Amino acid sequence: MSALLIIIAAIALLFCGYVFYGSWLAKQWGIDPARKTPAQENADGVDYVAAKPAVLMGHHFSSIAGAGPINGPIQAAVFGWVPVFLWCVVGGIFFGGLQDFSSLFASARNEGKSVGEIIKASMGKTSKKLFILFALLVLILVIASFVNVVAGTFASAANAAGQVAFGIVSNPTGPQTTAMISLLFIVLAVVYGILTNRLGLSTLPATVIGLIGIVVAVVIGLNFGFAMSRTAWIVFIGVYITVASLVPVWILLQPRDYLSSFLLYAMMALALVGIVVSAITGAATFELPAFTGWSTKIGPMFPALFITVACGACSGFHSLISTGTTSKQLDNEKNAKAIGYGSMLIESALGIISLIAVGMVSKTFIVDGAFKGAPPVAFAQGIAKMFGYADNNNAIYALLTLAVSVFALTSLDTGTRLSRFMFSELFLKEGEATYKDAKSPVRKFLAFPLFGTVLMVVIGCVLGGLQLSQIWGLFGAANQLLAGIALMAVAAWLGEVGKNNKMFIIPTIFMLGATLTQLVRTIITKVTAMTHAATPELAAKAFHWGNWFQLVFASAMAILAVVLVVEGARTFSKQCKKN
Repeated sequence: MSALLIIIAAIALLFCGYVFYGSWLAKQWGIDPARKTPAQENADGVDYVAAKPAVLMGHHFSSIAGAGPINGPIQAAVFGWVPVFLWCVVGGIFFGGLQDFSSLFASARNEGKSVGEIIKASMGKTSKKLFILFALLVLILVIASFVNVVAGTFASAANAAGQVAFGIVSNPTGPQTTAMISLLFIVLAVVYGILTNRLGLSTLPATVIGLIGIVVAVVIGLNFGFAMSRTAWIVFIGVYITVASLVPVWILLQPRDYLSSFLLYAMMALALVGIVVSAITGAATFELPAFTGWSTKIGPMFPALFITVACGACSGFHSLISTGTTSKQLDNEKNAKAIGYGSMLIESALGIISLIAVGMVSKTFIVDGAFKGAPPVAFAQGIAKMFGYADNNNAIYALLTLAVSVFALTSLDTGTRLSRFMFSELFLKEGEATYKDAKSPVRKFLAFPLFGTVLMVVIGCVLGGLQLSQIWGLFGAANQLLAGIALMAVAAWLGEVGKNNKMFIIPTIFMLGATLTQLVRTIITKVTAMTHAATPELAAKAFHWGNWFQLVFASAMAILAVVLVVEGARTFSKQCKKN
């Protein structure tokens, strides 16, 4: 099948899902435009700040996208295009969209509180604490994964420069360009935030200024780059995300995510144009087979496909964003469908675009049933090839690489802020809203925002020094397992308030089954490697601290998940008896 027919089919199906299934969900749960939102009732100018729908859509979409819908579908393409296509479409409509929309709705009805608080309302305090521990483990992996992606992308600039190891360089390479524009983007976001929130400039003229600023940043970056070592970039990113998670959302989070969303929209539009151009000119041919087999080097299709695709179909990280930052900025419940459900379906479309991109260069990147190389590079090369470019030294390639890096940074901003919220929640008791209310000096210190933020960032940045392959597989399993638990939590809450939750049954069981299976496989693989090493060299490799990290994390998450599932089953049993 041609790439053009694939993308047309995907867009048509996703659009129908939004119009029919999304509207049905909104009707079932009773979306109420007249009801006040937490952003209006609890406005504090820091975290609870009502945002205009377009701005909030930009924040939410940029935060949930990250590098996930590009990395996942491209790596899963080893199974062929049909399995990835079906999972992105079906998963986006009935799994990911359901989770994102319901999480945002549930949080909006619970004062903008996190999934942990929603769990407490239906499953009890102990389950809330266990969930927060689980979510913090996932957020550590989020920070580690995206620190690794961003630092790895930027760091190659210093290695390739030859003449400069630190600072501004002329005639920049692609990574140096990406680094410089990303730094300028941070400054631009702060300026936009001040213009709109302190100087009273309306959204339209501010957006025009912002878009002009993006163009200026790109022009500067194409002529002057910035170079540092990988370690220096990891330190810089750690400091940046620490500051970004502590300052009011209007200064950096809202404006950065809103402006970066235009890059994502532009990237998708460029890709769609490229697909049409290649169909007309024949500049690129979709070479990916429809199906390659039930098992590849990344594992059997179940559960590997459903873990690897991740954000392109369903992602637990989205539930943390929906209930952690987005619900605190929602200005009207009527916008929850577009922001929560609509953003997920657009992300599924991006997953399909990523699949098509790698299909254009599959002979280069998919060798002997395994993906070789960096997914963002395959994505950029595939889109560039659609326009007839055969090398990496072109503006299209540079802009696409920039977009991927910008969204990885956006996910880092939001993920670190979420970790701050949840780390504080872990040590606060009933009736204690912030660390200032804590009666115990020890709990007051542990709940202090700076302490939790720095601790999570340091752990994440240290782990970010590992190879991406050592983090991504575990992140995928943990992320999808979080999705299963979030679905279960919202379903339990809906049952408590007397609303229809039957649409959660199949998605919850499937996601929990697939992810627990993957974690068990990881544990067995690591234990086997450590206990059956044939040579001293293999033994030394098996006992590398990165493998210990994967084993301990996988075991901890599996145990916490099983306990939460048992508690969830008890909750559902009680609800059934009441009814």
